[in-house]
Amino acid sequence: MGRLNGKVAIITGAAMGMGASEAKLFAKEGAKVIATDVQLEPLNQVVKDINENGGEAVAIKHNVTSEEEWKFVIEEAVKLYGKVDVLVNNAGVSSPKTIANMEMDEWNKILDINLNGCVIGMKYVISEMKKAGGGSIINISSIGGLVGMAGTSPYTAAKGALRVLSKSAAVEYGKDKIRVNSLHPGIVVTPMTEPSMKDALPFYKTYTQLPYFGEPEDIAYGALFLASDESRFMTGSELVIDGGWTAL
Repeated sequence: MGRLNGKVAIITGAAMGMGASEAKLFAKEGAKVIATDVQLEPLNQVVKDINENGGEAVAIKHNVTSEEEWKFVIEEAVKLYGKVDVLVNNAGVSSPKTIANMEMDEWNKILDINLNGCVIGMKYVISEMKKAGGGSIINISSIGGLVGMAGTSPYTAAKGALRVLSKSAAVEYGKDKIRVNSLHPGIVVTPMTEPSMKDALPFYKTYTQLPYFGEPEDIAYGALFLASDESRFMTGSELVIDGGWTAL
């Protein structure tokens, strides 16, 4: 308990899955949490659960592709708590599309949410982290950002770009004590992955070396480490939590 005492964290995509687990765990460990998502009803429930269990969190409806909404979220965090210490860029969508069978508007939508949304958040949070004397940015990428995966080209392109962007930002802002790392989940059972798991189950089991898949809490604990001072000498790195997928 208390690994994030005194810290203020913005977590996007916090209405369900990994984002909800991150928000609950961060609050349990002492952070003030600004939880955001486009789905306000489940987000409000996550925040209600946090506050009823002794944590502190607020919910803000937030489209991560909007610069104006990003500005509002960060301004609200500073207005409420005086600073921002942690940003978890968790919001994202999947894309069961190959290069040849996708439309360009689908490509642009996936990159807009999974990559550009993270870029905008980083753009506007960095100045506040400088004022606070440092901070930790955690970009939720994927094993698809490390290795090729068939049938999801726009998604892997965005996640791969996010991985390298994290390294560039780590180099640019290390002197400001702002750490930027990417986190790479493997197959995690969430509302986003469940629809595709039935058909792809044999494939997933072949590549996941442990006899079980990940749960959102497994990723939340990795994000907690990156958000905390325990990882104070870690930046520009990749934290892979994939059940052994990339060990092959």
